[in-house]
This record gives sequence, structure tokens and C-alpha cells, in this order.
Amino acid sequence: MLENVTGDVQNDTFSCHHPSVEAYRYFGVLWGSVVTIVGTVGNMLTILAFATDTRLRTRFNVLIVNLALADLLYCTLLQPVSVDSYLHLRWRGGPLWCSVFGLLLFLSNSVSIITLCLIAASRYLLVTKRDVFERVFSGRGLAILLPSTWALGLASFGPLWPVYVFAPQVCTCSFHRTRGRPYTTVLLFFYFFIGLGCVGIFYLLIYRRVRLAAQALVRYRFSRRSSRKKPNSSEQGTEGDSGVGSGVATTQSCELSSQAELAQCKGVEVKVHPGKAQSSHSTLGSALTSHSAHIAGGQELPPALNPVPRSATPAPITAPSSSTISSGDNVEFRRVTRMCFTVFLCFVGCFAPFLLLNIADKQNRAPQMLHMFCANLTWLNSCINPVLYAVMNRQFGQAYRALLVRAATLFTHLWTR
Repeated sequence: MLENVTGDVQNDTFSCHHPSVEAYRYFGVLWGSVVTIVGTVGNMLTILAFATDTRLRTRFNVLIVNLALADLLYCTLLQPVSVDSYLHLRWRGGPLWCSVFGLLLFLSNSVSIITLCLIAASRYLLVTKRDVFERVFSGRGLAILLPSTWALGLASFGPLWPVYVFAPQVCTCSFHRTRGRPYTTVLLFFYFFIGLGCVGIFYLLIYRRVRLAAQALVRYRFSRRSSRKKPNSSEQGTEGDSGVGSGVATTQSCELSSQAELAQCKGVEVKVHPGKAQSSHSTLGSALTSHSAHIAGGQELPPALNPVPRSATPAPITAPSSSTISSGDNVEFRRVTRMCFTVFLCFVGCFAPFLLLNIADKQNRAPQMLHMFCANLTWLNSCINPVLYAVMNRQFGQAYRALLVRAATLFTHLWTR
């Protein structure tokens, strides 16, 4: 009799059965299965693309791979267990595996948040403090930063080991809502509000910086058009007239003004000497080309694209057209930054409903199906990133297609043998 009572108590402890979720569990099973397949394949493709495509082996993409590893941990190891729990409306792994599951779950989430912070910080430093970016995100710096993301996550949520329990509201293992306080409250506030808030601030600052650069580029184009028209009009009235000197002086003034404005926004020092407007114009072109190449997606640059030292006097070259400056590396930088910002927004969108519901429903009065649905939204975060990379990044999309074609060819060859 005692054994039966003990067994019933244990079964009740690890059960999430409720009449209101009898039908909903099949949606959870289907949704979880899709997340498992898409997330596993997508994140593995991301890692393999980085390993096989030399174009993707950049310092910035190392952070993308770290994010993919955290998502792959969840999709391959944890998500199938959640699908099993939904299918049976019961945790079937026992108390030890429940604690391990809870720890790995929050480890994966914390590594994702820390990596998102590093991605945003790297994009910001890339356009504001290039020397700091080179030091922090160098090869040695990344060798320290990436293991630190996992170590910090483990150190943060490891002390909660005694309070990881089965949560019937979401039919999965998590830390106890009250037994872990106030430590759990501080952790969640630090990661989800402070951490993600800093990411948002970084992208806001990047947006302001890019917007100022775009406005300065428009002024530069306008000044160049004006400088091209004014010499023509002055040359038409040159015959023994002092208007020649006046027209040239006005043209040089316009060029120098536009160069100073654009250089101030771009963070490039342009030295202009009287009577050398053409040389200064060429200097500006080479400096802008160099700067645009530096901010293009965080890729490694050949020595030819390094900035011209301030003490050196560059040889006169043909100034690049404004269309080249605006549609080349600068646009690529914006695309990569837009992709990273979209990944951040998706993360916030996936977790915000779940966090807000848990804050608002402290007494667990909300329907269990609502708790499950908000928890299911968080699953999406682990599989959506590779889809965003394929849609918003041309190089990742090409690498994915090449890997899929190679896999299909290999499978066809083995099938026909």
C-alpha cells in the first residue's frame, strides 16, 4: 500500500495532465517536432557552412556559430524530450534528468542572450572605435569570449540545481517559481531586461550613426554636382576676366566643405592644403573607400584596403563615384546589421509573451493552455535564426544551397547503387 501511494504521488508530481489541454497537446507535439527538425538541420547547416565556405570564415561569423551551437543544443537534445512530455502529458525522465534538463535549458538561453550582446557590441565598435574592435574581437579575444559565454551561463544557473523541478503549467522542467527567489528574480532581470536592453541600445546607436553617415553622403553628392557645374559656367566668361579665379575658388570651397562634413561623419581625417583641391578630393575618395571596406560585415581585409596613415601623403588617384561608395561595402554592412537586429527582435518576440505572462500571473490563475502556448513560442527562437540567415544574407544562402545540393547528390548516389 505504501509503495502504491508513493508511486501515485511521484506520478502526480511529474504529470501535467488536465482536461483543457487534452487536444492542445497534439498541436504541441506537431509544433515541437517541426522545431526539432528545422532547428537541427538549420543550425547544423550554419556550422557546416562556416567550416566549408572560406567567405564565411570571419570573426563576426564566429559569434553566429556560437549562437547556432546554443540553439543546436536545445533542438537536438532538449526539444525531443519536450515533445515526449507533451505527447504523454507527463515527465518520464525522472528527477535527475529533470534537473539536468532545466540547467541545460537556461544555459542555452543565457548563451544566446550573451552572444546577442556580443554581436551588437561588435557591430557598434566596428563603426565607432575600430581599434577597440580589433583588440576585443581579435582571434585571441574570441578564444576567450566564446568559452566565457558558456562559463558565465553555467555559473549563473548552476547554483539553482536544487530547485529545478517539473512545472505542470508548461509541461517541462524549470526552476521553482518561489524557492529560488530572490536569486532567480535577479538573474532573469539581468539577462532578459538588462542584457536585451543593452542590445537594443547598441542597435539604436548604430542606426543613428548610419543615418548621420547617409545624410552626410547626400550632402557630399550635392556638393560634387555643384562643383562640377560651377567651373563650366565660369569658363564661359573667361575672356580676360577675373571671374575665372572667382569660379575656381568657389568650386574648391564647395569641395572642401563637402569633404570636411563627410570626413567628420565617417571618422576620417582629411588634410586639405590650399591650391590642392584635386589632390584632397582624391584623398577623400581613397579614405572613404578604405573606411567602407572596413565596416563591411566584419570581414578580414587585405593590406591594400587598410586606412592611409595620417602622416603619409597619398598619391593622387581618381576619386570613386558616390554610387560606388553608397552601394558597395556600406550597403553590405547595413544588410548584415539589419539581419542581426532582426534576430534580436525575433528573440524578444519569442520570449516576451512568456515572461509577461509569468510576471502578471503570479497566482497561476491563467489557463494552462495559455501558459503552454506562450512556452511554445519560445521554441521558435531556436530554429528561426538559420531561416533568417538564408533570407537576409546572400553568402549564407548560397552556402546552404551548396550543402543541400551536395547532400542530395550523395544520397542519390547511395540510393542508386
